[in-house]
Amino acid sequence: MSAVSLIRANSYDRQILQTSLESLLAPLGGISAFVKSGDRVLLKPNLLTGSRPTKECVTRPELVYCVAKMVIEAGGKPFLGDSPAFGSAMGVAKANGYLPLLEELNLPIVEFQGKRYETVSEDFNHLRICKEAMEADVVINLPKLKSHVQLTVTMGVKNLFGCVPGKMKAWWHMEAGKDSARFGEMLVETARAINPNLTILDGIIGHEGNGPSGGEPKFLGILAASDDVFALDRTLVEIINADPATVPTVAAAMRLGLCSNLEAIDFPLLQPETLKVLDWKLPESMMPIDFGMPRVVKSAFKHLYIRFIKEKFSIKASH
Repeated sequence: MSAVSLIRANSYDRQILQTSLESLLAPLGGISAFVKSGDRVLLKPNLLTGSRPTKECVTRPELVYCVAKMVIEAGGKPFLGDSPAFGSAMGVAKANGYLPLLEELNLPIVEFQGKRYETVSEDFNHLRICKEAMEADVVINLPKLKSHVQLTVTMGVKNLFGCVPGKMKAWWHMEAGKDSARFGEMLVETARAINPNLTILDGIIGHEGNGPSGGEPKFLGILAASDDVFALDRTLVEIINADPATVPTVAAAMRLGLCSNLEAIDFPLLQPETLKVLDWKLPESMMPIDFGMPRVVKSAFKHLYIRFIKEKFSIKASH
């Protein structure tokens, strides 16, 4: 049975947050259940954009700092990585006030590079995932809870799409973009391939409305953690009172038998029921996943089509 640890937390003050995180992880065995001495630990925050630093679109640097500190205390070697939609991981981190905290702990930031990995799923065996994510000893996924105009809500599973290199993201938006169920499945298969050891969700202040960046901050006062990213997302949908069927990543995980009903999840601390938020704003209207992309299509799609698809099939054909 998967366990999802839930607590109330209302401050990003580093000392208070450190204590909150220790309480949050205690039922899961603490950080040392996940990190052993010498482990290279990828911390994967949501570094969406550098353009709206006060809008709570990215995982708070304080959360990353506190988790990194715990990793170091457990003997691990943390590093930060992401492949933001716009700009570089370093640029977005800088705009969101990460640098002083990174320097204080001497945390490297890695720009992700892509490599093809075989996945469990026949349908998606041409996923390309950043090798830094696949080759880390431990992956700690640090999503922000946000509404999302293409996927209703973005949580742990969607945050791992940041481990797919930039141009490949555009390709997937097009390839699976006409069908949100298929896009949801692709995100679930990406999450399965990366298989994060631990997901800690920043729900102290979320981002509601027309997210992932066009909405507004919303105080929720929640932290959630689990070694099962699918159970964590299923739980959060319950807390913000969204229908799981309308969230493509959760619906796909349920279809694939990866997160069933809430009865199959153990809640060692608070129950989702006690944290329910009834006024969380979902997007006013949904946007197509391929964001009707004429411009990106022309450059990225041609480039990717020639490079991945044609090459792949001509290699197969010549064998």
